[in-house]
Amino acid sequence: MSGHSYDVIVAGVGGMGSAACWHLAQRGQRVLGLERFDLGHGMGSSHGMTRIIRLAYFEGTQYVPMVRRAHELWAETGKKAGLDLLHVTGSIDIAPEGAGFVESSQRSCLDHGLVHEMLSRDEIMRRFPAFRLPEGQIGLWQPDGGFVASERAIYAHVGLAQAAGAVIRTNEPVLEWSTTAHGGVKVVTDKGTYTAGRLVLTSGAWMDTLNPALAPHLRTVKQAIGWYSVKNPEPFRMGRLPVFILTVEEGNFYGFPLWEHPGFKLGGPHFGREPIDPSQPDRTPSPRQVQFLKDALERYFPDATGEALALKGCIYTVTPDEHFVIDTMPGAEQVAFASCCSGHGYKFASVIGEIMADISITGKTRFDLAPFRLARFAGAGRA
Repeated sequence: MSGHSYDVIVAGVGGMGSAACWHLAQRGQRVLGLERFDLGHGMGSSHGMTRIIRLAYFEGTQYVPMVRRAHELWAETGKKAGLDLLHVTGSIDIAPEGAGFVESSQRSCLDHGLVHEMLSRDEIMRRFPAFRLPEGQIGLWQPDGGFVASERAIYAHVGLAQAAGAVIRTNEPVLEWSTTAHGGVKVVTDKGTYTAGRLVLTSGAWMDTLNPALAPHLRTVKQAIGWYSVKNPEPFRMGRLPVFILTVEEGNFYGFPLWEHPGFKLGGPHFGREPIDPSQPDRTPSPRQVQFLKDALERYFPDATGEALALKGCIYTVTPDEHFVIDTMPGAEQVAFASCCSGHGYKFASVIGEIMADISITGKTRFDLAPFRLARFAGAGRA
């Protein structure tokens, strides 16, 4: 396979890499996508059936233009692929009044003209009876939120990319890359050597092996998700329960209505993350993490029995400030990368794929990437 040449090579064909392959290929680029595992594997950050998409963004108002475009692209991509990728359920952020989470979501809505409604604790439980909330909780309801079918979206992006001429190779990890004398790149895998004009790094938890400039500022952690049987399914059905972020004393939990699985999906808490080496094959949640989820069900979801139908671990690649890094490589502008999305990145995969294509082809994008530059960590030590 040595000697094959492309316009752009994409290293990592998960949520973001698959989208990059599609956006590049549809613009006429000769694309090679390289994935170290099977397509849609469960070793990284894109498995588990569903991912929340929220427009009311408490992590920062700077994310809203990107997530609005992502929302559009999920709908467009699903239509092109003939698949339902985006499911609009509405979203609700719930937290103690004054803790800042709901207030930050409201600021994003006000800054960007998003329809929303503030709800009291009693109003939340009356409207969405799956919840049992402690005193002092408030919520922000935003009707455009929902979820993306995560593995299905990877298959959709790859299928569209292949139809547009992209070459996708799985179970072929990138071992190293280097720049060439003519301003391109050479990429070495365990199966061959390839050259291209541009390289896109979307390798998630394996970013530190390919991006030495970023490596000191990331760490990989395991988060737990579970699907649980419910005594009364009605409050958890689509149309009755929105996607949600629930902030309580144990941390931030997130969940979904019932969809294509008999279990109620719950993930978290934020403080329940545990360090993990991504080369370690075991992704099983620890007993401590499982207990966090079980306790949350008993305290906050009275119609959930707490019996686990499935338990999975998911890797988060986390920066010190828990914001994204989207940039080009210092000293090698032909290499663009997007990673370290700190557990809230999948919803952006569609638009980050578009951004990676923009940067690779024209060197610029319509979105303000200043908040996401690597340079903000200048002088910082290891995370």
